[in-house]
Amino acid sequence: MKQYKVVGIGNAIVDVLTRAEDSFLGDMNIEKGIMQLVERDRAETLYDAMTDRVEAPGGSVANTLAGLGNLGLPTAFIGRVRDDALGRGYATAMEDGGTAFVNAPVVEGELPTSRCMIFVSPDGERSMNTYLGISAELGPDDVTESVASEAEIVFLEGYLFDKPKGKDAFYKCARTARAAGGKAGIAISDPFCVERHREDFLALIEHEMDYVIGNEAEIRSLYQNDDLEADLQAVGKICPLVVCTRSGDGISILHEGTRIDIPVTKITPVDATGAGDQFAAGFLYGMATGRDMETCGRMGAVAAAEVIGHMGPRPETDLGGLFAQAGLV
Repeated sequence: MKQYKVVGIGNAIVDVLTRAEDSFLGDMNIEKGIMQLVERDRAETLYDAMTDRVEAPGGSVANTLAGLGNLGLPTAFIGRVRDDALGRGYATAMEDGGTAFVNAPVVEGELPTSRCMIFVSPDGERSMNTYLGISAELGPDDVTESVASEAEIVFLEGYLFDKPKGKDAFYKCARTARAAGGKAGIAISDPFCVERHREDFLALIEHEMDYVIGNEAEIRSLYQNDDLEADLQAVGKICPLVVCTRSGDGISILHEGTRIDIPVTKITPVDATGAGDQFAAGFLYGMATGRDMETCGRMGAVAAAEVIGHMGPRPETDLGGLFAQAGLV
């Protein structure tokens, strides 16, 4: 038995959420429905424009680990925060949620702890504006081999591919885990991130990954076309397990050449923030506990449905109880 069921590596970002009308997004030149990287001065402008802020520890993979912690699995997070109020609060919140925060806050870092300003539209769509701060400086020196080797499953956050050091950290973490008998996989994270690093993404998926999770826009972005079916087949040829979420159209899974399609019930979201992150939590929980692929997908759908029913990217309900109600455990 390894110490951790899942070890995640990704951006340690404090989420700052508020509701906003579409007209406000236009006035502030915020592109709706995507994640945009912003510089420090832009981050301060957007933060000052927010009302009724809700602050919570976030970051895509960190949110997934919070979902796994809700389900009682032992997890660890490899991330980087400054030794400031936000950073110390972030580390404490992760630990309180059951996830080991294995890297101590950096005392002498020049950049502050990262934060993401999230504007939630009336239709539940979220527009994210991320100042990466110190999190973007994560590199291979932050990957402790003793942690990576103790992971049954490693989960990587595609956003970190925006800097060479992040790529190096991914390779070190994935290779260490796989050499010790674990599995490694990646959340594609964002189609614009793929466009910046397409060749690296495809090489990583083909040569280093045991699984890949993405939504249909992210999967399509790997091959620069609008033929999702062809793209799924193409990714399936280079990776043993491909998981594609298709919003209200369900989930498509390709596992070692076998196609599984899972329907979902369409839900009008209160806040779509964290939907993909919690889908990953449910799916990885299924993997880590030996479920078949269809059950893994259905667990992911239940976890995603829970999180879009309220503000914030992390579950507020006992996911294990929801799985039981759905007949999955």
